[in-house]
Amino acid sequence: MIYVLAAIGALTVVVLMWKAFGPQASGAAGRRPRRAPIAPDDDPEFLRRLGEQQRKPRSGEDD
Repeated sequence: MIYVLAAIGALTVVVLMWKAFGPQASGAAGRRPRRAPIAPDDDPEFLRRLGEQQRKPRSGEDD
């Protein structure tokens, strides 16, 4: 029984060490930096499309 507990403990230590010092621990190793999400009212492309949709005449309206 003591060997099973020792094996579980050793495995836990190995996993924690891998998480702390593994290949992705440095953060930006080969990855693009994350960009913060853009809110719709701050996104110029969204605002352009919204303006285009408002300028288009709707097919069901006769004003």
